[in-house]
Amino acid sequence: MRIGFLHSIIRKDEKLLLAEFAKRSNVELEMIDDRNLVFDISKSNTNVDAVIERSINHSRALHAIRLFESYGIKCFNKGEVARICGDKLLTSIALEKHNVPQPKVMIAFTEESALEAIEKIGYPVVLKPAVGSWGRLLSKINDRDAAEAILEHKAILGSYHHSIFYIQKYVEKQGRDIRSFVVGEECIAAIYRTSEHWITNTAKGSVATNCPITNEIAELSIKAAESVGGGIVAIDLFETKDGLQVNEVNYTMEFKNSIETTGVNIPAKIVDYVIKNTEVK
Repeated sequence: MRIGFLHSIIRKDEKLLLAEFAKRSNVELEMIDDRNLVFDISKSNTNVDAVIERSINHSRALHAIRLFESYGIKCFNKGEVARICGDKLLTSIALEKHNVPQPKVMIAFTEESALEAIEKIGYPVVLKPAVGSWGRLLSKINDRDAAEAILEHKAILGSYHHSIFYIQKYVEKQGRDIRSFVVGEECIAAIYRTSEHWITNTAKGSVATNCPITNEIAELSIKAAESVGGGIVAIDLFETKDGLQVNEVNYTMEFKNSIETTGVNIPAKIVDYVIKNTEVK
């Protein structure tokens, strides 16, 4: 079996996956650096049975997956999963369609309509870029003065991403949220991410501790994963007085801080899933 490993820089997560692949005698790995890729849309220039995507650039990842799939090559994750998870608006639509609980979300395209949407939801709200990761460019807006200032800044920045106003009701999460990990049809692990800051991404310095997987966590995580197309994903969950809500679904998940924390060999689970599903013709 020959598997392509699509990557850009090799982080600790990728090193852990490579170490697991090296233990599998039936796998030959081809390293595919997205910075060096040249595609001919009429024919494949690589001879692999499947591709596992580990790029850090969403646009490169999405387009590379689509091109590999056009050659008939199975990808983990699928291009449709990358398309939906890479855009918070599309994720929210998918969650809504499948009746997955999530915070209130409204979308607007101008400063004026965005301000109207914010005040309809009620302060505080969180303004997010539709495409983005690692907790970057998030704004917690507590009042009208802040809303007007931030909306003006985003409008003047002028790029396409800043002209789509993704507005989410702020959820008071008491200093933590949950990240769960889904591989195929199983919720394999979960962590609490705790911080004194309202943003609880580990990329922002949050502390990870083990979170026991309850039936509610497992069922909601799997349902959220299925709503975006399944595969290998991480789910961000909020604990609320009305139960768990899904904040985001991540398709190129990071897990390096969660292996020792949970006692689960996450990269081994991922590699086993890729191999098993590549063998199925």
